Amino acid sequence: MSAHREGTTTATLAISILLVSCTVLGLAGTDLVLPAVPGLPESLGGTLAQAQLVLATFAAGTGIGLLLFGELGARFDQRTMLAVALGAYALLSAAAALAPSLPALIALRFLQGVAAACAAVVTPGMVRALFSESGAIRALGLLGSLESLAPAIAPIIGVWLLSRYGWQGSFWVTAGLAACLSTLVLAARGVLPPLRGRASRLGYWMLLRNPVFQRQALSQGLSLASLLVFVFAMPTVYVVALDGTLRDFITMQVIGISTYIIAANLSGRMSDRYGAEPLIVAGSVLALFGALLLLGYGLLGGRSAAVIWAFFVPFNMGFGFRGPPAFFLALKASDGDDGRASALIILYVMLFTAAGTALLAPVVARGLAPAAAAAALLGALSLLWLRVLPRPVDR
Repeated sequence: MSAHREGTTTATLAISILLVSCTVLGLAGTDLVLPAVPGLPESLGGTLAQAQLVLATFAAGTGIGLLLFGELGARFDQRTMLAVALGAYALLSAAAALAPSLPALIALRFLQGVAAACAAVVTPGMVRALFSESGAIRALGLLGSLESLAPAIAPIIGVWLLSRYGWQGSFWVTAGLAACLSTLVLAARGVLPPLRGRASRLGYWMLLRNPVFQRQALSQGLSLASLLVFVFAMPTVYVVALDGTLRDFITMQVIGISTYIIAANLSGRMSDRYGAEPLIVAGSVLALFGALLLLGYGLLGGRSAAVIWAFFVPFNMGFGFRGPPAFFLALKASDGDDGRASALIILYVMLFTAAGTALLAPVVARGLAPAAAAAALLGALSLLWLRVLPRPVDR
């Protein structure tokens, strides 16, 4: 009996690592490429504004993919769907590495983002199915922590790949890893949970009409987009506008993600003590305060990387406090339709991020102020949205 349990535990751990790897690779589709963005016009022609669209179109494609796979997952075997999507991700990544021009790369990045979205939709449900309720909570917490490390680690790897293999390096690595993961998912198909979502013609429509869900989902989307739009702009801001280096950006990311992880791990205890709603509001205010500090420093002509790092701390800490309880309350308001709810929340994040990045693209090289202004505007809208729509009625 103990040997069986040990074998089962070992197999479950291996499957969990496989699923986490699929999700992290999808998230890394942006962060691996970030360091190469400022140099893309020199390599492929075009402008810095077009280069920013390499990030914006991937985010937009991911948003569409989340919606698509959230619906397909209610109708088809999610194991097969994941393997096919990873295979497509591999092929599109290879095609991106061979792109002859910046417009071609932008178009391929949109399709790449669609394929990358599948793992984020199906892996949480599979992880939940592998464990008991208490074990699933711990596993999903670990999954979230590992996912949060991707924005810090992937750009470091991206800088190394850029220095060794040029801008194509990150795309070739992504293609190889996606192909390997697709093969592994197919090989493990017999032991992966055979999940399907809840088929319903009214699925997304019911969530769109649910004001309590929309209150948390839209606010969460605007809040995280505030952070991502700023991060997506900073490689170009550091290298082009501030005469800095990509090391400045990497340091900022490491500091920001470390701060986020600390705050996110404290949010559960703080929510128990002070309540989820007050913590969400307080976190939103703190994040907006950090963005306003960055905006004020940019408007004053500030150029110090160290000061930017310092002001980036409350920005990340605020989202770390508000992120987990807001996501939990949104899922709770979905009345059990967790898969579509998760897809819709991340869709909002990606679409707001894509729109903000695209609008910021023409002025991204002008310095810190435009990026911070975009972040502050999105953060203010996130906080405002909490006041516009109704809170759940306590029973």
